[in-house]
Amino acid sequence: MKTASLSGSSRGSVGKKDANQLRKDNRVPGVLYGGGEQKHFSVKELDISKLVVNPDVFRINLDIDGESFDCIIQEVQFHPVTDRIVHLDLLQVVPGKPVRVDLPLRTTGTAVGVIAGGRLSMLFRRVAVRGLADDLPEFITIDVSDLQIGDNVRVKDIEVPNCTVLLNDSTLLAAVKRTRAAMSAASEEEDGDGEASAEGGEEAAAE
Repeated sequence: MKTASLSGSSRGSVGKKDANQLRKDNRVPGVLYGGGEQKHFSVKELDISKLVVNPDVFRINLDIDGESFDCIIQEVQFHPVTDRIVHLDLLQVVPGKPVRVDLPLRTTGTAVGVIAGGRLSMLFRRVAVRGLADDLPEFITIDVSDLQIGDNVRVKDIEVPNCTVLLNDSTLLAAVKRTRAAMSAASEEEDGDGEASAEGGEEAAAE
């Protein structure tokens, strides 16, 4: 995974009033857990927003008042109206202990079916996996080059070394679907073949 640094400050009070004041000051209250005692902190809203809205997943070096922690984002809560980040949960990375992460799902190549007029449909943008932090890749890649119209890629078709994909093997990840344009083109080809056969039959009958 990619790495990033984040600077935070300890929270002296963890009440609702204190959290609201932090948000007014453009800071986000958060909790770090997984390494023993929970630590309550706050970070600049702008700093955490850059990591949250990013399509990549980051392993974060969190500094709280001079003390560093290796962690990952576990949960982010947003305001239902403004979409501002209102709370952050970070999970401390402990050596030898697996973590759960939603990895970006990306494609490579151009599907044969798309060239033929089909459309590539992605059912998932991220895939949940579990593994040691050191084994987690930046993203999962699927090669769609050989996919014809009607073909698909399921969880059983991908491999994430040393990690477990937390979805059923039959879960559909991507598929090349037939478009109206492709159906129309296929119909025209069939009509053309039919007309050619009819003309051939008429010529044979005339002879």
